[in-house]
Amino acid sequence: MIRSYFGIEKTPFRQEDINLLEGQQEIYDILKVHSHQGGLCLLMGEPGTGKTVIKDTFKKQAAKLTTVVTVARTLHTYTNTVKILCDAFNVDFTGTHFKCERRLIEEALNLYRTGKSLIIIIDDAHLMEVQTLRRLRLMLEDFPKNHNLILVGQPELLSNFALKVNQDIKSRITYSVVLKKLNPDDMADFILSQLDNVGLGHNTFTEDALSLVVRSAEGYLRQARNLCLSSMLEAVRARKKTIDLEIVNKVLIQPHWRTEDDIKHI
Repeated sequence: MIRSYFGIEKTPFRQEDINLLEGQQEIYDILKVHSHQGGLCLLMGEPGTGKTVIKDTFKKQAAKLTTVVTVARTLHTYTNTVKILCDAFNVDFTGTHFKCERRLIEEALNLYRTGKSLIIIIDDAHLMEVQTLRRLRLMLEDFPKNHNLILVGQPELLSNFALKVNQDIKSRITYSVVLKKLNPDDMADFILSQLDNVGLGHNTFTEDALSLVVRSAEGYLRQARNLCLSSMLEAVRARKKTIDLEIVNKVLIQPHWRTEDDIKHI
């Protein structure tokens, strides 16, 4: 609908088309370096701060000498987690977790012999049982030092490792970072860059409308993306080619954009 109405070939603000911002690029480069020394890295941030953008970039830019495996299902027992890893590595996952571990180690050694580095990304790691993570870490001790385990989650992940009982895991962390919310200038640049990607002019949003989107997004990439897309859909419905304050405000009156105090007075 957006493509046909605005006369463009690609849908704007698609997750797979979002490129790394300057600060995110630096974090990505550091994480990639750690894949050559047996790293254990933490990528943390509140929902919508850009963790998914960095994670997806690893998958999009995986070189011939890098294997990237992503695990998104973290609410599992250790045995099921190992079998999910086997499935991601395309190795047989039948039998006990001991057999699965041996196959995973063998596959890691095969990758090492071919000169490949290995990046394992576990999403929503703050939801994973610490005991499961501990056993996973012990298995990775037998991997050659050409891998990086990246735990992606919310900041509470670091709080869990701060407990003395989890010191054995914390002491092995080689890099950690917490993604911060974008400042207004970077948020505006992000929105305009997404318009550039699909061939839309910067005047698609009026200056006032763009400022309102930036303020309402509160520094969160996901909120900016959703608000821009919703505003474009509202513009299609209103038969307008320029998104102004009226269009953005029609989106912002929806309950999920309102504060708790606002909702109480509806």
